[in-house]
Parts: sequence; structure tokens; C-alpha cells
Amino acid sequence: MITAALLSVFASVTLLALGASAPAQAQSSAMSFFVTSVGLGKGGDLGGLEGADRHCHSLAQAAGAGGKTWHAYLSTQGSGGVNAKDRIGKGPWFNAKGVQVAANVADLHGDTNKISKETALDEKGMTVKGRSDTPTQHDMLTGTQRDGTAVPGTDDATCSNWTSSTNGQGGAMVGHHDLIGNPQGINYWNYSHKTPGCAPANLQRVGGDGLFYCFATN
Repeated sequence: MITAALLSVFASVTLLALGASAPAQAQSSAMSFFVTSVGLGKGGDLGGLEGADRHCHSLAQAAGAGGKTWHAYLSTQGSGGVNAKDRIGKGPWFNAKGVQVAANVADLHGDTNKISKETALDEKGMTVKGRSDTPTQHDMLTGTQRDGTAVPGTDDATCSNWTSSTNGQGGAMVGHHDLIGNPQGINYWNYSHKTPGCAPANLQRVGGDGLFYCFATN
């Protein structure tokens, strides 16, 4: 009788434990958008688009969402350049807590998207430091204009297509995930201002740390 009772208690505890872990697993599997919790430590040098995509996948995998194809929201310039908006699938996209930030590509780049400091979470579901925090890390590398297309012209806005960490040379267009900070009022999640160079110190000086957005394409 005692053995049977103990087995019953053990079974109940096991079921409760499984039930408690289910929501976290469900959130991880639903996640299709996040901000990288850490950069690659080399300023604007991400190893190109391929290196940035690998970083997205690595962070997603560590968070339990590695079974998807992850792409960094980054544009490149020049011959063969690509638009960030064309790399990220069709949507919809959800953060680590299951909140939908955009229904599709048009919604993502329109006025109805739900990206803000409260929703642009990292892959662990944590809030990313904004303009009012120390250190400020609200600059998100994008290399894009507000509509998700590459910045035109010959001026470097992608740190040599995400391969340069040169101090005081080139630059990267960034957005503000918290939608504040630029006194000129250009504070879109994907488009705000350029960095004064591509070295880690250049990015940190204006409020960034080499972070960027990751989207699941499937």
C-alpha cells in the first residue's frame, strides 16, 4: 500500500512538472522574431549576411527554437545588394512571449506594427536596454531605409556589407527598438541614423552594441 501511494505521488509530481514546463516550450516553438541578446563583438563586422544568419540560428537554437530558418534583418549595398525585407519570409512574427509584432511584410514596415521596447525582446524573452538605460543599447544594425530596402548611393551604410570593423571609417544605418533617442524625430525600429564608423567603440558611442533583429522565414 505504501509503495503504491508513493508511486501515485511521484506520478502526480511528474505530471505537474511537465505541465509547468509546457508553456515555456510552447513559447519557444512559437517565437519567430527576436533581438540578439549579444553581438558578435566585432562592431559592424558580422561575417557578412552568412555570419549574421548563423548568429541568429545559434541564439535561437540555445533558446529552444533552432528548428526554423533564421535570417538577420540586414540589407547590403552595391552590385548584388539585397533588401532586408526580402530576407525574412512572409510572417506573421511573434516574440519569445507569443506577442505578435507584425502580421506580414507590409504590416511590419507600416504604422501598425507592434515593435517597441516592450515587445522587441531578445531570444530569452528579456527586455533589451533602451535610451533611458545604462548602457544604452537601442541601436539595431539594419542598413535599411524605413521601407526595408537598402540605403541607396555610394556612402557606406552597411559597414562594407557587414564585413568591416574599421575605427572611424564607414558606418551602419541603425534603427531604435525603443523608438526614441534621435532629436530629429527619426526613430523608426529599423531606421534612425548612421554610426560614425564600424568599430565596437564607434557603435557604443552613439547607443549601440552590434545587436540586430532576427526573423524566422518559415
